[in-house]
Amino acid sequence: MKLYDLTEDLLVFQKSTSHNPTITSVEMDSRKIQSGSLFVALRGFTVDGHSFAEQAEQKGASAIIAEEVLNVSIPVIVVKDSYRALAQIAAKFYDDPTKQLNVIGVTGTNGKTTTTHLIENIFNEAKRSLGLIGTLYTKYANETFESKNTTPESLLLQKTFRDMADAGVTDVAMEVSSQALALGRVRGTDFNVAVFTNLTADHLDYHETIDNYKHAKSLLFSQLGNRYADELKAAVLNIDDPVSAELMQATAAPVITYGLSDKADVRGKNLRQTPSGTFFTLEIGDQSIDLDLKMVGRFNVYNALAAASAAYVSGISLETIKSSLEASKPIPGRFETVNIGQDYAVIVDYAHTADSLDNIMQTVKDLATKNVYVVVGCGGDRDRTKRPEMARIAESFADLAIFTSDNPRSEDPEHILRDMVAGVQTNRYEVIVNRTEAIDYAISKATKDDVIVIAGKGHETYQEVNGVFHDFDDREVAKEAIMKRLSQA
Repeated sequence: MKLYDLTEDLLVFQKSTSHNPTITSVEMDSRKIQSGSLFVALRGFTVDGHSFAEQAEQKGASAIIAEEVLNVSIPVIVVKDSYRALAQIAAKFYDDPTKQLNVIGVTGTNGKTTTTHLIENIFNEAKRSLGLIGTLYTKYANETFESKNTTPESLLLQKTFRDMADAGVTDVAMEVSSQALALGRVRGTDFNVAVFTNLTADHLDYHETIDNYKHAKSLLFSQLGNRYADELKAAVLNIDDPVSAELMQATAAPVITYGLSDKADVRGKNLRQTPSGTFFTLEIGDQSIDLDLKMVGRFNVYNALAAASAAYVSGISLETIKSSLEASKPIPGRFETVNIGQDYAVIVDYAHTADSLDNIMQTVKDLATKNVYVVVGCGGDRDRTKRPEMARIAESFADLAIFTSDNPRSEDPEHILRDMVAGVQTNRYEVIVNRTEAIDYAISKATKDDVIVIAGKGHETYQEVNGVFHDFDDREVAKEAIMKRLSQA
């Protein structure tokens, strides 16, 4: 594609020359440039792509998109916002792939990963080819790829959509983070269905205020567009979360609501929880199905209702939804049990916000017959405001809370723990900085029928300390501690 064909939709720009080279690839990483590449220089949080302009030219770039005039001999197109230009260019270069796909975006503080996986299961049951993009991985056409971010940058995202469409994928379920929305990573993505799970305080280190956080989430729903056409457009909202009222105003798309209240369009009724799952009736209009969900907790009922709603508006029958949801297993690191024959329960969960920890602890407390222990920490270089609240929730539900390191990143773990301890109101807690020692201690305390919750990292297989990633998997550490104790019995 010729440079000026590729960039003709940029409304305001300056060009350094009329030379119009052929563009064979678009890159935002100068290390990936080959002959014929268009290099888009981005100002990142730690690195400014403009400083790599000469390197890009030397490696064979045919042209550069930048926010300033550059000292190079190849064509430079100067724009006001390289990120916005990148999204437009990426969508055009990959021939607007989401026009060929039914794209379901899921946003919210908690539940995005579980909801997208439940959607995947339902669509697979319906014999539709679905691609998955999210926290754990990107997956389509029987291949799995590592995820760097929950929602990729626009260039990688559009390339992924093109690869999916070319591989015969018809539907996509993707997690859409608030940061991705605020940074414009999903610009150029034509969403068909937007799903809202819930909203509680999180990522305030980035968004600064809860209003900014809500606004970022609302962008997914406003980006469904204003046009009523033959193609599917729908907003799926959790009516039991008050933020849904604002999102309803933000979208022009038809709205379907879900929840546990009678006012929801898709309703969960007659809930009955057991240690191994949850029974409930799913109602849509005058139709209903009884579900035996192999997942525990009210929060998972909400996730199932969200997935069912997205599938229903996408044309999938209630019978298919029922058989799929009943066959679905917990997602890795989400209320995942570690059981190698011990007589007490060990549960690993990704809960890393106050609301998600509250949900997990409430569920465990409702089901537990004896003592409850929780091992929990808070990430470094992230929202400090949630630290005392998470500690307060942990010690309010547990017979003993053990505060420890999560991913301290560049922060002093003891400083993080001081922030946490500021929220406690009893003496039912211990502070053990080393996470392995904290897990060992919790398991050493457990007796028959006790429950241990290890919260915060879930599926993660590393611990980040001072920029270094160390192998660390809560599930494996817990197994080793249990085995050691069993061997000593």
